[in-house]
Amino acid sequence: MAHYNIAVLPGDGIGPEVTEATCQVLKATVDKLDDFDLAFETLSVGAGEYLKNGDPLPESTVEKLKTYDAILLGAMGLPDVRWPNGVEMTPQVDIREKLDLYQGVRPIKLYNEIHSPLRIPQGKDIDFVLMRENCEGLFSARLAKREENSDFATDTMKITRKGAERICRATFEIAKNRRKKVALIDKANVLQSMAFFRGVFDEVAQEYPDIETERIYVDAMALFLVQDPFRFDVMVTENMFGDILSDQAAGLVGGMGMAPSADIGDKYAVFQPSHGSAPTIAGKGIANPIATILSGALMLRWLDKDVGERGAQRIESAVSQTLQDTENRTVDLGGSRSTSEMTNAIIANL
Repeated sequence: MAHYNIAVLPGDGIGPEVTEATCQVLKATVDKLDDFDLAFETLSVGAGEYLKNGDPLPESTVEKLKTYDAILLGAMGLPDVRWPNGVEMTPQVDIREKLDLYQGVRPIKLYNEIHSPLRIPQGKDIDFVLMRENCEGLFSARLAKREENSDFATDTMKITRKGAERICRATFEIAKNRRKKVALIDKANVLQSMAFFRGVFDEVAQEYPDIETERIYVDAMALFLVQDPFRFDVMVTENMFGDILSDQAAGLVGGMGMAPSADIGDKYAVFQPSHGSAPTIAGKGIANPIATILSGALMLRWLDKDVGERGAQRIESAVSQTLQDTENRTVDLGGSRSTSEMTNAIIANL
């Protein structure tokens, strides 16, 4: 039997609620699979851990994470818990960098057109993947020390050949099994770092002659996502651009509660919703668990290309079937279903 140990990092705010829902769905799914088993262990990471013990991500925990087969993360950070320099604690970003999880995989799929603020033309669908470079870009100098009493601050956008090559190659590999279209999102008309990124992209693209490519400036992409999101298949971009565009893209399909993600490296992987900790609704039982549940499906697919893939398909089909009933909507989607009601409905449709 294939047995996998999963580290669960519930984190802060609604994180514990959506991870609990996801573990329920995963357990129900695994029960229907032959020769496949998951074991879960909960670890404390996040703003709450900082308030208790003075460190949101202890180094001992990072080392322990390396012993698991995959990591399921809820949400981390609280607006009022900040470092002395004024920024929030973001251990989820620290984990990406410490484990070299360079692939930020953000699938965007519309399950029911009533969830979208757009008019969906007949025969059209929103179904694409945004690939975000996770370990450099404009985030690269975020931990750099600033001079005290300085009257300015800077951040550096760092693009390395290695970083650009591996995220571009991962993007083309995903596109091979989809509609064979890749869009590069950059700002190469203004920024030298982005022109360098484009040059590396062009080199990698030559290795995939059967995949159609296009290059789009990030400001234009913000427009196209609203005007014609149906044309896109897989797109790749820098860290900050990916952070912004993935939120915009989530808005096309119902919001952050519908946006799963995977942070994948060559050895380790974290699966989490794209949304934050939403402390204003924490504990009310109304958080949308679907983004985390779909992230759990991504985890199964990554763990095992055979049985895990079948499990992932079951979860995605169950989510789709559940959402065809327009009554099955949480508050963020304009409905009244609770977290547990949505979770139970998905389990019933497995």
